[in-house]
Parts: sequence; structure tokens; C-alpha cells
Amino acid sequence: MSRRPVAVAITGGIGSGKSEALAAFRRHGAATVSSDEIVHELLRRDDVKQAVVERLGLGVVAPDGELDRNAIGSIVFDDREALAWLEGLLHPLVSAEYLRWRDQLGELPNAPRVSVTEVPLLFEAGSQKNFDKIVVITAPEKVRRARSQVASVDREQRLLPEEEKVAAADYVYRNVGSLDDLDEFVVSVLHDLES
Repeated sequence: MSRRPVAVAITGGIGSGKSEALAAFRRHGAATVSSDEIVHELLRRDDVKQAVVERLGLGVVAPDGELDRNAIGSIVFDDREALAWLEGLLHPLVSAEYLRWRDQLGELPNAPRVSVTEVPLLFEAGSQKNFDKIVVITAPEKVRRARSQVASVDREQRLLPEEEKVAAADYVYRNVGSLDDLDEFVVSVLHDLES
């Protein structure tokens, strides 16, 4: 008998602390995966590698034959059309892999009660429909910029405004405190989901 875990998505702005929140959920017993982990695996698949090389060129191939994420990033973040193409390729594959992972969890003898996935582009990719609950992690812009070297005005202009993410969330955490504060928030969310 399959018992699918409650599916939770964590999203928020660049540098808000989504990865720390995911780690806290993992520490407290939730099954976790990040979209970035899924993308790493997808970029190793032959069909994905071939498509990326055909579109972006041999310059995205590292000396070891794997795709060079930094090279891909430097191309697509300066070329909106290439970025849209890459997202169009990867987003459906990430969703399919996530759903497969979640379904497999439900088949485990001791299936976890909660599964949590970090999805930076949750709303932008239209993936919110795959989740039962949404957690938005926020932080003031100054704090986020200090935490992230990749935060940029140009990248953030493509994202849904934070106020709209907060309005669509089931849980919101303003990440300006300590890791212990974040832990307390996560424990309270898990308690709510499991009760």
C-alpha cells in the first residue's frame, strides 16, 4: 500500500536561506531533495547533454566530458532566449523526476510522513500544483545580497515578486535570526503537518 508523504515546497528569493531551511527539515526527519540536485543528475543524462551541447555549443563541455555548469550559466544569464530554452528543457524533466522520487517514497515500508523539496522557481515554472503545502523563506534585500554572490537585480526581475509568493504560501518565515530560530520554525511546521 502506497502512503504518499505530504509534499512541501520551499521557495524564496536568492540568498533568503532556502537551503538552510531544507537542511533543517532533513535534520528533523523529513525526506528532502533540492531541484538543484535533480538538475545536477539531469545534466549527466546523455539526452540532456546532447540537447544542451547542440543548443549552446561545445564550450559548455568540461575537460572530463561532463557539462560545465559555470559555462552554461555564463551563457544563459546573458541571453534571455537561451535561458528560456534551457528552462523549457529542464523544468518538465525536474518535475517528472521529483514526482517519481515522491512516489517512490510512498512505496517504502517506513514511508516518511513529509517530503520537502527546495524549488527556487516554484511559481515561475508553474510547479506549485505538485505540492500540498508551500513554505516561503524571506529576508531583507540587504541580507540576501550579503549571503549570495549570484544575487542580481537582472535575475530577480524575472522572478515573481516576493509579496505574491508570500500571499500564495501556507507558511512564511522571515529569515533574519539564528539557525536555532529557523529550526524552531521548521519544527513547528512539521508538527502542524504531522498532526
